[in-house]
Order: sequence, then structure tokens, then C-alpha cells
Amino acid sequence: MLKRLLDISIALLALLVLSPVFFYTLIKVRRNLGAPIFFYQERPGKNGQLFKMMKFRSMKDICDIQGNLLSDEERITPFGQKLRSTSLDEMPQLLNVIKGDMSIVGPRPMLKEFIQHYTPEQARRLEVKPGMTGLAQISGRNELDYEKRFELDVWYVDHHNIFIDLKIMFKTVSVMLKKEGINAPGHVGPSIFKGNHSKDSK
Repeated sequence: MLKRLLDISIALLALLVLSPVFFYTLIKVRRNLGAPIFFYQERPGKNGQLFKMMKFRSMKDICDIQGNLLSDEERITPFGQKLRSTSLDEMPQLLNVIKGDMSIVGPRPMLKEFIQHYTPEQARRLEVKPGMTGLAQISGRNELDYEKRFELDVWYVDHHNIFIDLKIMFKTVSVMLKKEGINAPGHVGPSIFKGNHSKDSK
């Protein structure tokens, strides 16, 4: 209950303080990428229950002649890359926190397709609410391979408390300012997880 109270308080305060930035970003996304402004994607939350995670859109909806979306590298724009580098695209997730889908701190919600590749130990990361930031995000973010990220997530599940959450929050500010670990090597954003030791899990 204390963690939930802290989540709501921080999310509401952040939305209030960042409201000028939020609406400025909203306008810039509309002008640069058009509608829709927000990107919604189903992600697994606590106990694997799916919810719609919100982000500011950072890519154009460009398809090939068969109607399939082009790769992230082909759809990302300089504006979208800058949006991601500042982590401003993540701001709408404060609304996910208020709704109760997410926490401020917790394992980052991954793609729902990843679940089938988790080991039983890795699946334990779903025992708590996913977070806007987490231990893996302050320890290398997308530059870490998935095995290390999931190891850190499970450690958080077993040891988290308010003091650890506050420490992660403060460290997150430093990581964001330094723009560390935004992209996995050779990828726009994170790579795809296909199981331990898979080629794309690095």
C-alpha cells in the first residue's frame, strides 16, 4: 500500500511539474508525425496480465507494397530518435502508473511474445508490477543482454523496498541526463529476445 501511495503521489506530481513539457511534446509529435499522437502496445503486467502501455509516437507508419510495416530503422525519424534519446516518449506511462497498470519502479514491461521464451526463473519478473524504470535501466539499460537484465529484475523482485526504489529513481535521473543505454548495439531501441543464448538476445 505504501508503494502504491508513493507511485500515485510521484506520478501526479511529475505530471503537474512536467505538464508544460508534456503538452509541448504532444504538439511537436503532432506536427512532426501527425496522428495518432500516442502509441499503444499490449505488454504483460503483474502475473502476466496484459495492459496497454502508452508512449508518445516516435515512428512513421510506413509500409512496403505488401502492406507490412517497414523495420524500426526505416521508420524512425530524426525527431523520433531525439524523442527517445531524452526518454520523453515515456512520459505518458505516468498515466499507466496512475491507472495501476505500472509502478514508478519495477522490471520494465517487455513484449508479450517474450513470455514464451522465459525460463521459470526469468518468469518471476512478472511477480510484481512493471515499472517506468528499474534496476536494469540504471545498470546499462538496452546495452545489457537479456539474461543479465532478467537476472537484475528477479533480484529486484526478491529485495525491493522503498529505499531501493528511491535509490533507483535518483540514479535514473543521472542515466537519463547522460542518455545512456538507449539502443541495443545494432538496433533502434532494444533487440528481440528469443530465449537464452539466442543470437538476438545480446
